[in-house]
Formats: sequence, C-alpha cells, structure tokens
Amino acid sequence: MRTAYSVETVRAAERELMARLPDGALMQRAAAGLAAACADLLGRVYGSRVVLLIGSGDNGGDALYAGARLARRGAGVTAVPLSPERAHAGGLAALKRAGGTAVGVDAAEESIERADLVVDGIVGIGGKGGLRPEAAPLAAAAARSRAAVVAVDLPSGVDADTGEVRGAAVRADLTVTFGTHKPGLLIDPAREYAGVVRLVDIGLALPADAAELEALQHTDVARLLPLPAAETDKYRRGVVGIAAGSARYPGAAVLAVAGALRGGAGAVRYVGPAGDAVIARFPETLVSDRGPKKAGRVQAWVAGPGAGDDAATVAEVLATDVPVLLDADGLRLADPKAVRSRTAPTLMTPHAGEAAALLGVAREEVEGARLASVRELAGRYAATVLLKGSTTLVAEPGGGAVRVNPTGTGWLATAGSGDVLSGLAGSLLATGLTSVDAASVAAYLHGLSARFTADGAPVGAHDVAEGIPGAWRDVRG
Repeated sequence: MRTAYSVETVRAAERELMARLPDGALMQRAAAGLAAACADLLGRVYGSRVVLLIGSGDNGGDALYAGARLARRGAGVTAVPLSPERAHAGGLAALKRAGGTAVGVDAAEESIERADLVVDGIVGIGGKGGLRPEAAPLAAAAARSRAAVVAVDLPSGVDADTGEVRGAAVRADLTVTFGTHKPGLLIDPAREYAGVVRLVDIGLALPADAAELEALQHTDVARLLPLPAAETDKYRRGVVGIAAGSARYPGAAVLAVAGALRGGAGAVRYVGPAGDAVIARFPETLVSDRGPKKAGRVQAWVAGPGAGDDAATVAEVLATDVPVLLDADGLRLADPKAVRSRTAPTLMTPHAGEAAALLGVAREEVEGARLASVRELAGRYAATVLLKGSTTLVAEPGGGAVRVNPTGTGWLATAGSGDVLSGLAGSLLATGLTSVDAASVAAYLHGLSARFTADGAPVGAHDVAEGIPGAWRDVRG
C-alpha cells in the first residue's frame, strides 16, 4: 500500500534521523537521488544545460548539491538564487567548485530558454498560498520553454498537505520526492502539477498509524476480493438490492445492475419501475415491483441512481438494518437526520457537484479542496464517503487515513459510469466488505476496467461494466 504523510509528520521524522546522522548527510542523500533522477531524464548528462531555481530553504540546498553532481559529469549548470543572501551557502559553494555558475533573477529567463532541464527548488513542502510574485515569472518561463521541469520534493506553489493550489505554481514533468509521498502529490488539483512522481528513500522512519492518505495497490485489492468457497451457495455469497431507475431514467437501473452482477455477490434483487428493461438485459436478476420491504432478504442496498423524485423508496431503504449505498438522486432525496441516525453502515458516493450541494458550497470549492471536502462530508453525515472525480477519495466518519484511488482514466467522465460504480460497490458491501473497503475496491476495479477498456479511446459505461471481470482477473494475477 502506498502511503502519504503530513508535513508535520515528515518534519518530525527528518529531525529524528538528522540527530543520528553526520551534519548534512540527509541533504546529501536527497541530492544524490535527485541527481540520479535528473540524469535519467536527460539521458545524456555531458553537454546538457541545466538551470536550478533556488529558494531559501532546504529544497534549494538539495537542488544545488544535485546540480554540483551533474556539473561534475559535464553538464552546464546555472543556479538562479531568488534571494542570494539566503541561498544555501554550502550548496552554492559546492556547485561553483564543480564548475557551475550563478546568475541573477534578471538573467534567468534567458538561461531558462536555452535549458534542457529546469530544477524547481524554490519552495519546500511547508509552502502555502502559491508562488510569491518574484518566483511566478520563473515558473511561467519554465512552462514556456522546451526544457523538462523537475520539482524537488513537491512542485513549488502547491500545498503539500491538502493538494490545493491557491495561486501560481510550478508545473513539473517529474517530481522527485523524499522519504514518503505527500498528500498533495496524490490529490488533484496539485497532482496535475506534479507529473510523474519518483520516490527516493532517504531512511525516514514513519509511523504507520499516522498516514494521511492510503492508496491501494494490486496486492491489497487482491487480498480484499471476495472469493467463494467450495460449499458456498448464492445466498451465502450475499444478495444486493438495487433500488434505482425511473420511467425517465431506466438506463440507470440497468447500469447499476450491470455493476452489481460483477461485484461478487451471489444474486441481485431489483426493485423499481425499470424491471422490464433490467430483465431484458440481465435475465438473471431477481425483479420485484413491491418495494424494498417486500423484495426479499438482502445483505446491502443501493439506492438512488436515476430515482427521480422517489423519496419514499430512498427512505424505506434507509430504514433497513443492512449497509446502504446512496448515490445520485438518493443523495438529494435522503433525509440527513435519517442518514446520521443509522446503526448499519452507510456509503455515500457523490461527485463534486453533489458534494457541493450537500455541503452548501460552490462546486469550485469542493474541486479545489477535495481532501477537506470528503472529510467534512463523512463527519457531517456520519457515513463513509466516496468522492468521485479526477482523484477519487474515500473517507470514514471517524477520521483516519483517507483512501485515494490510483486507477482510472479521463474517459471515465461519461454518463452512467457512476451508476456502474454504485452497483459494483453495493455488491461488494453485500459480500461482507466494510464500507471503506467496498468503496476502495470498487473504485480500483472500476478505474482499472475503464483504463483497459478505453485503451486510449472513448468508452461507454456499459463497456466499463463488461470490463470489470478482466480487471478482477488482472488484480488476482
């Protein structure tokens, strides 16, 4: 499992390690990893032109020492200290001894235009609020140039803890981060600025229970996938109920059932007005028109996709004592008090617009502060929340590490894909997975299916549903 830690936790681990190492040893470890990553990106170091954008913190020192290593291999290295009197003195001296040079900010843009590589060492992981006015033109010049841009630890101008970008920031092709991932490297909008992320181990000892973010990998998902035993029957595998669809949106019911049939449950019960459409597409579905209470026993319910204004059915589902997933219209129709008072688990799966409506804020606020938004929703509704989007996040009401989904593709932004995800996650709930695991595994398989199915081309929601078994098999290896 990939983890990310807060700035405070990283700083504490760095202080503990530095107390046990010779002076400057930790910076040299970071600089060595940074120089190796830059060399790999350049391909041919000798004769290349490298520009270092240097702030007053340790990131600037890392960049200067890395620049000295590249200069000793024949690169032409130019440092641009934004505040020469505050630049890391030892690093600047090492660069000059290796044959590198330093220029003022007034000459920086010309150097950047000729560069093959620009190294962003302006601001460290403690930076807040975007780039300062004197640094913003350098970031813009790097973006205009043909040079590859490498960020030291984190692109300058983005928030390491939250993934927020409140102003101008460096856009990197590669970010070389030290010791551990930082939340901002895994969450949009900051993730978009990081490019490819390369983690360099510098020996930090980080407490497992202090992680801010977790990202499941194949092995984690494989461990969580429900597998039937030899004596298992369809009822022991779990039955998921789907209360979805309407006369106006029958397709939502079909797509939710499509996801549910591929989520590991032994049977899918459907209740709602789209029964004929569901049976025509999936004859194995158990269809009822008598409402959730009389549909038969289920181990989990999915309510809301395409439900229109059917608040009564949503309320009936919320009154049950099994896990419930609320999506789409179900999020709008559900009584917040009924959600908060449930004793069985509740999983809510809003996109940014729906989350904004639930929180009473603008959509842009949710998109700009995804981590804070998903945590706020989980706490406010006493529910597990899966916030869909370019970075899908899963938060639990009691706090703790937030799960971030590493799979997916931009082609998933298509009508009905969320209905498939809801059915898939509901099915996993019915098999006995916890709400956070069901949400995380569903998002992982859903994103992986879309990536495989799209293969660089547009994809429909039904294609994503049909690709889930292939994603499941890939995870199982």
